[in-house]
Parts: sequence; structure tokens; C-alpha cells
Amino acid sequence: MSFGPRRIVCLTEEPTETLYALGEQDRIVGISGFTVRPPRARREKPKVSAFTRARIDEILALAPDLVVGFSDIQAGIASELIGRGVEVWISNHRSVDGILDYIRRLGAMVGAGPRAQAWADELARGLDAIAEDAARLPRRPRVYFEEWDEPLITGIRWVAELVRIAGGDDIFPERAADPLAKARILADPGEVVRRAPDIVFGSWCGKKFQPGKVAARPGWDAIPAVRDGELHEIKSPLILQPGPAALTDGVRAIAAHIQDWGRRQG
Repeated sequence: MSFGPRRIVCLTEEPTETLYALGEQDRIVGISGFTVRPPRARREKPKVSAFTRARIDEILALAPDLVVGFSDIQAGIASELIGRGVEVWISNHRSVDGILDYIRRLGAMVGAGPRAQAWADELARGLDAIAEDAARLPRRPRVYFEEWDEPLITGIRWVAELVRIAGGDDIFPERAADPLAKARILADPGEVVRRAPDIVFGSWCGKKFQPGKVAARPGWDAIPAVRDGELHEIKSPLILQPGPAALTDGVRAIAAHIQDWGRRQG
């Protein structure tokens, strides 16, 4: 017997990736146009939303019994759908533990609770293994993670936590407590210079990270990461959504660069 919603629209990538991983992809009837994981989802499912906008009529035509979205940014979409009689779940998880719990909750909603629990446990063990490798670093690098360049935005909580797991220390830990991007804008780019990161990671949502542009910022030639050529892109689909990608390929990409940096420290 099948339990839970049978016709799910996913407004962001993380529920799509999670449901596919749990073998529950047949429940999905619509996805976000930004979805890239898994690649087959783009071929198999109609794209009915962006992040801040959605094709409401097309979603309604799919007759969903659940729409899954993320964060206050999608509150307007959720409100309109709720007003049209659609059941909506907007998660707002921001931490590594929150991502693991999200997987468990979504799995339980579709009758795949034990599989979701087992997978979450597996993901947690993977993070523990990365942390064990990181414990052998000669020292921990200071890390600046930039999610946007105009204006500079930094400090996503789950990214800061994954940087720590991978062996680095986010240079703006105080910003990770705030969920709103506008509160994480760096008004003074010179603050990055003063905090002197050893590694800079860039993940500019929707556009390619440009290390040369970063290195050319006034005064940034004094930053150890710029001086040593430690400016690296982490592809945004791997890290900027609080879902399975961040806990697998995302954190592994961060850890690989930190481990390379550590080997050069001797």
C-alpha cells in the first residue's frame, strides 16, 4: 500500500534530489527550472518554477497534492498556492543537522522513513570521515566563502559548518546565524582583507566565479589566498542549496582544496 502524497511539485532542487535518491521519483510531477541533480530529472519532469517565481496555473494543472519549497523567499508562491487550495510545505532548514533532518522528514512524508533514516545516517558517517581526515591537517586554514559578488555576500550557515567539517575556519562565523541574505552583505570589502583568509571559495549563484576579478579588487593583493593563488570555485548546485548535494559532492570539493592547501603547508 502506498502512503503519503502522490503528486508532488518541487519548487527547489533538494526535494527532487532527495526523492530520486529514495526511489520515490514517480511521485514528482513538476520541478524547479534550476534543478540539475539528478540530471535525469530535467529530462523526465516538467519545469514549473524558478526560485522566486512560479507558473501557478501550470502547477495547478498538474493537480499536486503537495508542493514542497524552501525559505521565506518562496513565501509569496506558497501563499498564492495555499489560497488556491493546495497543500504546501516550506522548509527553512539552514544547518547540516537541519539538512539531515529534512531528509528524514521528507522520507517519512512519502512512506520511506526507514530508507531516509538509513541514508541520513550514511551521509552523517561520510561527514565524520571527512572530519577525521581534516583532523590530520598541519593547521586549519582561514576560509572566506563568497556566495555573491555584487554586493559581496557571505556566511551561509550550512556552508560555514561544512567548511569546519572539512578542516577550515570560516572568517565570518558571526554571520552564519542570520538566515537572510541581506543581513549577510559585506558593506566593507576591506573586512575580508583584515581577516586575511588563506583560501577563498566562490560560488556565485547562476554565473561563473572569476578568480581574476576577485584578485583585482583594491587591496586584496594583501590577502594570503590571493597571494598564493588559493581562489577556487565551488559549483553553486553543489553547495548553495541545503540538500544532499552539499553533504556529498559539495563538502568533498571543499575538503579537496583544503587538503591540497594542507599538503603545501608541509
